[in-house]
Amino acid sequence: MKRISAPRRAASLSAQLVDSLRAHIEAGGWPVGTRIPPEQVLMEELGVGRSTLREAIGALVHLGLLEPRAGDGTYVRSSSELQSVMVRRASSVQRDKVLELRTVLEEYASGAAALRRSEEQLRQLRELVADADAANAGEDTAAATSVDALFHRAVVRASGNDLLMEVYDHLGTALTSSLGGLPWDAALAEDHARLHRRLVDAIEARDAGGARTAAAAIVRLTRDQENDASRAVEEQ
Repeated sequence: MKRISAPRRAASLSAQLVDSLRAHIEAGGWPVGTRIPPEQVLMEELGVGRSTLREAIGALVHLGLLEPRAGDGTYVRSSSELQSVMVRRASSVQRDKVLELRTVLEEYASGAAALRRSEEQLRQLRELVADADAANAGEDTAAATSVDALFHRAVVRASGNDLLMEVYDHLGTALTSSLGGLPWDAALAEDHARLHRRLVDAIEARDAGGARTAAAAIVRLTRDQENDASRAVEEQ
């Protein structure tokens, strides 16, 4: 069977610009949530015409990386097409479904981290647990939520699975506990801290089964806390 010959032509200028801008966004040159420079500034900086720039920007809007806001310019919506698709999908389903996905990812990551973690990664996990304890002691919910996100990301990184890390990162806030929006509860904060310490202990002991069990318990506690808060709001 005769093979189809690939066309021999250089990519259009707008296609090259799309690749360049996409790489810039993925590298963090324009962080998510920031407004990109005005059109005239980009034209001068990149040495391209208005139509070429608008075509490239339009393509990135279509891919979900950029978001035009009427009267306010264009903002970075996500760092990659994968992130855009995954966050949009996660935001369209019930929170319980997202937490189920989080359980699957974190159970596996925690078990793998117990088998693959380095001493440096273990030290970092211990430090994050200490930071979380300090935030809870000061009843600083915002700080505790931020540290919690860093902790779970560090566990996933310790799994040694780059693809899993990429998926977890791209889901972003869709997989992050919404503790910051919940009422402060000292008993629940202590439960979270206890389970996090149990998880780190299992990872240190290279106990993959114990690490998976602790990770699943953390997500269940988060889900139960959110459900209790939702019921309280409905009853008001």
